[in-house]
Amino acid sequence: MFKKIYQMFSNDIGIDLGTANTLVYLKGHGIVINEPSVVVVNQKTGQIVAVGAEAKQMLGRTPGHVRAIRPVVDGVISDFEVTEEMLSYLIGKAEKISKKFIRPRVVLGVPTGITNVEIRAVEDAARSAGAREVYIIEEPMSAAIGIRLPVKEAVGSVIVDIGGGTTDIAVISLSGVVRSKNLKIAGDLLNTDIINYMKDEFKLLIGERTAENVKIAIGSVVEGDGMEAEVRGRDLVTGLPRQVIVTDSDIREAILPSILSLVDGVKEVLETTPPELLSDIMHRGLVLSGGGALIRGLDVLLKNTLKIPIYIAEDPLTAVARGAGVVLDEFETYQEVLLNTDDTSVPR
Repeated sequence: MFKKIYQMFSNDIGIDLGTANTLVYLKGHGIVINEPSVVVVNQKTGQIVAVGAEAKQMLGRTPGHVRAIRPVVDGVISDFEVTEEMLSYLIGKAEKISKKFIRPRVVLGVPTGITNVEIRAVEDAARSAGAREVYIIEEPMSAAIGIRLPVKEAVGSVIVDIGGGTTDIAVISLSGVVRSKNLKIAGDLLNTDIINYMKDEFKLLIGERTAENVKIAIGSVVEGDGMEAEVRGRDLVTGLPRQVIVTDSDIREAILPSILSLVDGVKEVLETTPPELLSDIMHRGLVLSGGGALIRGLDVLLKNTLKIPIYIAEDPLTAVARGAGVVLDEFETYQEVLLNTDDTSVPR
């Protein structure tokens, strides 16, 4: 009886709380928000100036007393109050699409391997932001559900979810994560690699947004088509603005060491996977999700190294949010995959 009342008068919201971007799924409407995980704060007044896409436009362009903050670092909350403000903004924006009387039920994705204290921080931030009930799901599990892998069956599935702050590698079977590894090798580190490479090779100082744009434009880990991009920054010798032309070969040289470390991480997980599941994986292959799945040639590199089929998820950027949506749509079916913090297994 109460469940039906809640369904009628309350929204169900799934949130992929990422280091780089946060996506929000609203039951009945699909993914309604996809915005950068950035908040701009006026340090004189303590007021929030901007959130999301508007805030990202201000990165590197704010005066001294106005600071752009990324409240989620490596997939976990680094600034509780700012995260709460960001979640409140996002939940409020989603609720405006479908106005209901009762506070929403929220499913939140988190990286594998985070501590109970970190899980509790995520839950508390969501409750403070307006959620009635909060359920936590591991991001690779959510991504696997989002791309409809048979997570409930007794077969091995492998997913590598490459986000902004972390990469989650997980072997999944019977609604649980059998083997997993969380790496701090992801989109942000690749951006840093490009920034450092431009300093060392071109004596050019560039910002994070520029590095990300050039990574998206010509980033590749295998021999490509000789792609080029213009990069603007500050000459470290003269201090004046300068523009250079970089090629996909330059970017490959910059990011390849980190990419090879990521590949080694995948190998480590597979090396400890039970033989029966490994047999399934050899037949079924490995799936890439997250923004990092779009790096040109990564699937080819993994296939040549691991000798198993590699697939890129359809619309990999939204896989975790779509998985949270599936869980909300079929809540009774997928309840066992959730890390419900009301459970005694996660201490309050």
